[in-house]
Amino acid sequence: MAQSKELPQYPEPYWRDGIDFPHFSKLDEDIQVDVGIVGGGIVGITAAYLLSKQNKKVALIDAGVILNGTTGHTTAKITAQHDLIYDELIQHFGKEKAKLYYEAQMAAKSFIENTINDLEIDCDYEKQDAIVFTNSNDYIMQLENEKKAYDELGIEGEITDNIPLEVPYKKALIMKDQAQYHPLKYLTTLVEESVKNGVQFYENTTAVDIEYNKHPAIITRDGKRIVSKYVLVASHYPFYDGLGFYPTRMYAERAYVLAIKSKKKYPGGMYITAEQPTRSIRSVKINGEEVWLVIGDNHKTGQGKSTIEHYEALRDYAENNIGIEEIVYRWSTQDLTTLDKVPYIGSITSEQDNIYVATGFRKWGMTNGTIAAKMFSEKIMGQDNPYGELFTPARFQPDPSLRKFASINADVAKHLIKGKLEFTENNIRDLSADEATITRINGKRAGVYKDKDNKVYALDTTCTHMGCEVEWNSGERTWDCPCHGSRFSYTGEVVEGPAKRPLEQINID
Repeated sequence: MAQSKELPQYPEPYWRDGIDFPHFSKLDEDIQVDVGIVGGGIVGITAAYLLSKQNKKVALIDAGVILNGTTGHTTAKITAQHDLIYDELIQHFGKEKAKLYYEAQMAAKSFIENTINDLEIDCDYEKQDAIVFTNSNDYIMQLENEKKAYDELGIEGEITDNIPLEVPYKKALIMKDQAQYHPLKYLTTLVEESVKNGVQFYENTTAVDIEYNKHPAIITRDGKRIVSKYVLVASHYPFYDGLGFYPTRMYAERAYVLAIKSKKKYPGGMYITAEQPTRSIRSVKINGEEVWLVIGDNHKTGQGKSTIEHYEALRDYAENNIGIEEIVYRWSTQDLTTLDKVPYIGSITSEQDNIYVATGFRKWGMTNGTIAAKMFSEKIMGQDNPYGELFTPARFQPDPSLRKFASINADVAKHLIKGKLEFTENNIRDLSADEATITRINGKRAGVYKDKDNKVYALDTTCTHMGCEVEWNSGERTWDCPCHGSRFSYTGEVVEGPAKRPLEQINID
């Protein structure tokens, strides 16, 4: 841990610290199962656990190690209060579907609670009120409209001008009896139970394609095949599109987290601002000591100011409002937002009804990911589920989807063209240790990073997904794509999809 108010040198989520993770081998042969799952996060692991209880033969693969992706970098709120959403859902979908969205989140919350109790999981589970607050006069009416939506949908809520958190605010909206937990303590138990039930886990096994037949086959980078009756694409960004055109229907955003020790006692509750830049606050116990998690400063992946400045903005906010004794962890997270803010959960296309996808959780993956896993399990077992039409990836709402569709794809086109036209004369020799630059090498746009030992890494900056040009992420030491959110290490390896292939290395000797 860091021992000052300075930012820790490297980003590392608290959740992975001190956990005894199981380790699994790489898939080295063709196999046949009932259900093949790609992605070792909350969706994939929960689905594997549920299906294994129904005696289904399940195999789960992950491109890296399980629980190290978006789930391993979450803020772990178990809540149906997804900032200001219900008034908007009523306007765009109608009252019935807005109520279904709420009921889906609460069903997920109940499932997590029941699973914790049934398996006696020690995962720091605590009931907390969820509170969205504002310090802007422009948002007071939006809070009041959201409360009217709560009333219309039968959601217990309260408008107040008195919350215990000592930050600037004018009004707040409370949703009672929500929760928080340690997600990896919870999910590692589900992994252990799944293994007991016969689930086959494989790590460092990258899926690159699906051959669609009556029994679809997952194809790995090494040419191995997992033939199954059903495939669950739970890889955060769908590694397989199936002509569902997902890159045109979602955008990626990053957010940042600081874990802070303060002399102030945490007052309870889970908080988030209504306005931008987002500030979200919850607590966590680390070695028995109360620590504040301060989250926010969202922005589109690969776009905007130097990413380290987002951490610094959170640090300034925390220092001014909470008081910092020590910053013990910092990390960032990434998630996808759909055209209408509702996740895509269901058949990847209407023609491929035994390949399922779950994506676009808009940073509310604890409940959305859990309900996705339940939906998939119930569908495979032939059980009815009330949420299918709401979440179906095949939906298209003219308002707001059409405008958002145009906005997302105009932004992609802008960054695609901008990246191709950029030219810099930065000299590699001018780089200091732990710095990066974009330059030209042999006429080709190149990203160059010099590590702390002065070793230089040069990469072709053309994203291997759809050809946009990546930008340097100083906060995480990665190259990030501004078009669809792919991320690469400074050595070129894929950190986050949809890209499947690494960036090309450039020899600068």
